[in-house]
Amino acid sequence: MGSLGRRLAPALVLVVVASALTAMPGPAAAAPATFAHPGVLVSRAQLDFVRDRVNAGAQPWKTAYDQMLASGYASLSRTPKPRAIVECGSYSNPNYGCTDERQDALAAYTHALIWYITRDSRYAAKAIAIMDAWSATITDHTNSNAPLQAGWAGSVWPRAAEIIRYTYSSWPNAARFGTMLRDVYLPEVINGHATNNGNWELTMMEAALGISVFLEDRTAYDRAIAKFRARVPAYLYLTTDGSYPRGPAGSGIDTYAEIVNYWHDQTTFVDGLSQETCRDFTHTGYGLASIAHVAETARIQGQDLYAELRDRLRHAMGFHAKYELGTAAPTWLCGGTITRGLGPVTEVGFNALSFRMGIAMTNTQNLTESRRPAGANGLFVAWETLTHARNPY
Repeated sequence: MGSLGRRLAPALVLVVVASALTAMPGPAAAAPATFAHPGVLVSRAQLDFVRDRVNAGAQPWKTAYDQMLASGYASLSRTPKPRAIVECGSYSNPNYGCTDERQDALAAYTHALIWYITRDSRYAAKAIAIMDAWSATITDHTNSNAPLQAGWAGSVWPRAAEIIRYTYSSWPNAARFGTMLRDVYLPEVINGHATNNGNWELTMMEAALGISVFLEDRTAYDRAIAKFRARVPAYLYLTTDGSYPRGPAGSGIDTYAEIVNYWHDQTTFVDGLSQETCRDFTHTGYGLASIAHVAETARIQGQDLYAELRDRLRHAMGFHAKYELGTAAPTWLCGGTITRGLGPVTEVGFNALSFRMGIAMTNTQNLTESRRPAGANGLFVAWETLTHARNPY
């Protein structure tokens, strides 16, 4: 997963994003006047719904909760493993703290969820201990995967932090944790990564958005939303875009030949195809997850991105679900050879589009329901059957 090009200068990024937005439909990027908390991926109303369903023994939430509670992420004996400098090369090689950081972030989020559902203060204390250990230690991310690693961990830390800060009685080092997010994570992700595979920039914008909510940073919020809105149409194709997809803003990828190369040699473009479909479904799943996560956080903050994302996301989820369920790839798709492995990434988007908005999504429904409860992918996706299955809030 090494970089395919240099990082763009911040000034150039702002010019490119501003230009891209003038041609895009939908709501303007605008941070809320008052931020909602907890407000990263899950809201208080969503958490209350989950708590009620679990305590009532209702399915699929009770089984999903039991799965989470039985995982290693939920262990009260967990010892965090913070590092001052997390060094992650391509495909996390070398791996100096990369796995430890991601797993500790997921563990903090897991303990925060258990705290909210059970009101057992031991889990809140453990989440705090993990977050405090890292905020007291980490200073930087280095090597080629630094932006992606910061995006993965930076997407999860704010979920845990929001729940603890706004539902638990005391967190003395909350401000220090905020300083960590602002100084160590936000600079690494906020500029995006225009020339790499799209899951990078989408995950980075997910992290930037969650961090901006925790910090109540309206400038960072607007910038993250602007880059996200410019990137999604370069990641998920609709035939209404033209005869071939657009390139990522600021990437310089714009000719047909460059687009085909960037889309992993795919030459036939249909509704729902992703820039990474012919790479593999696993990385495509990362991109789909981040798109849904950003839209969900924005929705909690009062901004409806689903209105403009609806067709892209529903077609993309349905397209990949069809082949993930076993349909053979036609010869025009990736030369007839696809690499499946979508991962537990459909619950949030399916809940938003099908359950809340009433859009029929047969393939996505079949895939989502057949794989419940959705677990954790070890990177930045975790427990989404629990938090988002049939959640009306």
